Amino acid sequence: MSETTGGAGPAAQTAWADPFRVDNFMLSISGMAVARFTEISGPDIAIETVEYRESGQAQVVHHIPTFTRYGEITLRQGLTHSSELWDWFMATVRGEIRRLAVSIILLDSRGSTPVEQWDLFDTLPVRCRLATLNTLAREVYIQEFGLKFESIERVGSAHA
Repeated sequence: MSETTGGAGPAAQTAWADPFRVDNFMLSISGMAVARFTEISGPDIAIETVEYRESGQAQVVHHIPTFTRYGEITLRQGLTHSSELWDWFMATVRGEIRRLAVSIILLDSRGSTPVEQWDLFDTLPVRCRLATLNTLAREVYIQEFGLKFESIERVGSAHA
């Protein structure tokens, strides 16, 4: 289905595109595909501001941007024999700090072709939560890792 907008020329026409789905994605650490995850939450980015009241205009409050705060992303995955995240986390615990580039890659509906990518720079593992073991549960063992990063860039087919 396509829609057209008023005006002449190719810039005046836009084609309808369905939004990307959130169920096909993968994570890459320093260019190496690590694993598929059940969930990646975040990244959270906020611009902090300071309120400023202008002299003579006390009823008007201006918001002056100060710095950007990058939150934590959370990775959830079923436990497998792959140990890259665990090894990276434990190296950090031992004081062997390695800030790595991490990419969150959104895949098409078939799960084969990347459609968007977010590159996180100077990423560091900061949290690990292992699953609760329960003899009555019939669930997949899900482990959770928290990562902090210092900057982000969106790359992909529409932004290349």
